[in-house]
Amino acid sequence: MSNPHAVDAHVGQRLRIRRNMLGITQGDLGDKIGLTFQQIQKYERGANRISASRLFEISRALDVPITFFFEQIESYDRENLTMYHLHEDDEAYGEEMDPLKRRDSLEFLQAFYAIADEDVRRHIFDLVKTLQTTVKTKPKKRDGSETETATD
Repeated sequence: MSNPHAVDAHVGQRLRIRRNMLGITQGDLGDKIGLTFQQIQKYERGANRISASRLFEISRALDVPITFFFEQIESYDRENLTMYHLHEDDEAYGEEMDPLKRRDSLEFLQAFYAIADEDVRRHIFDLVKTLQTTVKTKPKKRDGSETETATD
């Protein structure tokens, strides 16, 4: 199987991000637009291209403008877009480079925006910012081990 076109993979990743942010399964999205979860999965991997009419249906089902799927694409050159290629295990290559592709980030955002009280969300945001600047930890690899850092 050849690698998906970089733009198709980017659109698929944006589809996956939005679907996860809304807490919608691939099957639920497929049901909304008359497809199987396997077809949604292929779209998200970039294995199948999404037609203009299908992208329109998906954008309506996910309540975003069609332009959402193309946001941030201009900030990458053709070679760097290959970072969106998904492997057979459906994990994003280069996931560490973009925290919005990580499942825990998406779950955090989903939970955060589920809090209806804007003041509470602002306090949580302030707390996280404070913790970020006061808690110094070594970055961790995906396997949980600490990365090696140069000493001063």
